Parts: sequence; structure tokens; C-alpha cells
Amino acid sequence: MTMRTRTLGTTGPQVSALGLGCMGMSALYGDADRAESIATVHAALEAGVTLLDTGDFYAMGHNEMLIGEALRTAPAALREQALTSVKFGALRDPEGNWSGYDGRPAAVKNFAAYSLQRLGVDHIDVYRIARLDPDVPIEETVGAIADLIEKGYVRHIGLSEVGAETIRRAAATAPVADLQIEYSLISRGIEQDILPATRELGIGVTAYGVLSRGLISGHFSRDRQLAATDFRAHSPRFQGENLQHNLNLVEALRKIAEQKGATVAQTAIAWVLSRGDDIVPLVGARTRERLAESLGALDVTLDAADLAAIEEAVPADAAAGDRYPTAQMAHLDSER
Repeated sequence: MTMRTRTLGTTGPQVSALGLGCMGMSALYGDADRAESIATVHAALEAGVTLLDTGDFYAMGHNEMLIGEALRTAPAALREQALTSVKFGALRDPEGNWSGYDGRPAAVKNFAAYSLQRLGVDHIDVYRIARLDPDVPIEETVGAIADLIEKGYVRHIGLSEVGAETIRRAAATAPVADLQIEYSLISRGIEQDILPATRELGIGVTAYGVLSRGLISGHFSRDRQLAATDFRAHSPRFQGENLQHNLNLVEALRKIAEQKGATVAQTAIAWVLSRGDDIVPLVGARTRERLAESLGALDVTLDAADLAAIEEAVPADAAAGDRYPTAQMAHLDSER
């Protein structure tokens, strides 16, 4: 496996072709082992992964502190190559309930101060509000990040789950390096309006959910029991007939993967990699074993015949169920 590099847009940093999404090491997908999580971050850095993605609201700061510990205990050379991508703005109560988003400039700077402390770094490489705050113009939120860049606390402006109009308004305010958004074989909504907008404006894309929260990893079974705190226990795509329909898509993809001598997960990740050099998939591996499998996608080459076969097996809009529960879908500017 040879780690390639890509650039986050025309104004962003050069990063590894795959990034590591660290959310699952702290929250939303069941229990995780802290020591194994840190070992996985170290293994990713050793393999040449440079982009580490987190959010200040992942388990109320736990994930940032976990990454901070992983960076602090990594060899200096690996620590120095790491780039941090941080989402902010999601509001939660002590029970873990979600209560909106805060994109006010004062809040942006407050969130950043805490993130810098928890991560143990003197700057954040890409900083972005997790969802659009409907009560604060995106120009004000992005302007506050630009102020942080001027003072050296942030290097690049990012966006997350916003639509084409918001992207254009943000980019007119200050240079935007990257949009983070869900993109996978069964979540292709960005292809119509959002991806053309980012490409027109020279904005990179970090794609999360490339395995659709494990649904198209090839490891999820219909009889798997999920804890009530697991996001997937409430996700429409993991319910009843929707789940069976979606797992049938996975089996169709498995046949293609086996012909390539690859796993389902590697084939799904390779498909996202094939969509353009401006797209960096985030893999949500929580263990070194799953990380190694994901990195194997870099050795999978999909030719035109492979891509046509995948398209036939898993057409756009083939998935059953929304990617978030109804209440959360309402907060997605990218879906409007």
C-alpha cells in the first residue's frame, strides 16, 4: 500500500488520500476501547494518514481529548505530520440530547479556545461549523473563522453539510478550503448541485459515511443487536424492510468485490476515491484491524467496466430510507 496525497481545494493543505474520522472512538456507535482507539490513531499516522477529523461535541469533548492524547504519545515526526479537522457549533445537554447549533462569532471563538486546549495544539488546520445555524448568516460564522486565521489559531475554513447556495455565500466572504459531507455509493445527493459548486469554486470535499455507518462495509448482519445509544438503532436505513433491502445491495456489491480480490468495504471506499482527486474519503475505523482493511482500498483500481458493474449493482438512489432520522434531516441545509 502506497499512501497518495490530495489537496483540499485550491486554498487548503495537502493531505493523505484517506483521512481518519474519529467520532466512533467516542460516541454514537456503541462502546469503544480507549487503548485500541489510540493505537489505531498511531497506526493511521504510521501508515501515512495525515488528516484526523473530530468534533468538539463528540461525547462532549471526549473525542478531542482522545486525539490529543494520541498526538501527545505519538513519535514527534508523526505528530508533526498530523492535520486536525474540527467541527463545532452543535449544542447538547447533560443527557446528550441535541438542542440546535450556534454559529455566532463570539461562540465560534469560544468553541475554538476549548478545542485548542483539549487537542493540545496551537492551531486547528480546518475549522467548520457542523451544521448551518439558521439564525446566523453564514457570512458571520465564516468571518469569525477568518478572524481566527488572522490570529494564527486556525489555518483553513471548512464547511459541513451545507447546500450550494450557502457554499457560494461562504466562499464570497472568505476562501473556503473544504466541504465535509456524506458521500457514498448509497448517499449520492451531492452529485446534482453541491459537487458542481465545490468544483467551480475550487473547494475540496472530505467525504464522511463512505461505508454508510457500516451498512455497506460487508460486516453488518440483519440480526445484529444495537444498543439504544447506537445511532444506527434509530437510523431509517437500519430498520426492518429498509435494512433487508440495503443488505441485498451489499450482497450485489460483494460479488463484484470478490471478483476484484477485495473486500466489500475496500470496494466501496475505492469507489469514492474514483470520483475525483478533489475528494478525500474519511474512514471511521475504530480498530487497527478495520483500519488495515480500509487502507487496502488504496490498492484497489476500478476500471470503466468495474465502475459500470458497480453502478448496475448499486444504482444512485437505490438505498431504502433517509440517511438521518426525520428530525435531524430538517437541520441539513444540504438537503434543502
